[in-house]
Amino acid sequence: MGSAPDIRSVQRPLKEKYRREPKASRITLTAKGGETGGPMSCSVDIGRAVYEAEAHAGVGGTGGAACSGDLLLGALAACSQITCQLVAAAMGVPTKNIAVTVSGDMDLQGTLGISKEVPVGFEAIRVKFDVDAPEATAEQLKALQEKTEQYCVVLQTMLKPPQIATDWSR
Repeated sequence: MGSAPDIRSVQRPLKEKYRREPKASRITLTAKGGETGGPMSCSVDIGRAVYEAEAHAGVGGTGGAACSGDLLLGALAACSQITCQLVAAAMGVPTKNIAVTVSGDMDLQGTLGISKEVPVGFEAIRVKFDVDAPEATAEQLKALQEKTEQYCVVLQTMLKPPQIATDWSR
């Protein structure tokens, strides 16, 4: 993975602060969608970047931008990747390379309202970790897997979904 900062020394002052001031560890992330000129596309502003999104080609989009499913899988891939890298660095697991691939299956008949029996959304999601760590022990790799899965925010959120509230303003 190259020369990375000492994760423990970077996170130590944060952990100490959060232990002293538990309320300081609470954050709220916000994403805002906005129209971009037609019903098939939008912008997504996460505060630090703006992404263009559009309906998947399978429901009428052009296929030229990420669809919401791509963004969901991308969030899981990014979180899994970064969590695995952080855990490996913190645990001192010697890795050459870590790569995560996330894929998901859905049937667009549900999304298009063609069949009420077909669910809307992903029916299956797979997260594949390709960890090149020839010097790591089996115990280190097992611990890396356990801790990565335990601390990956997006994975845990998907496995144990939070309550979601909708609010329609006029």
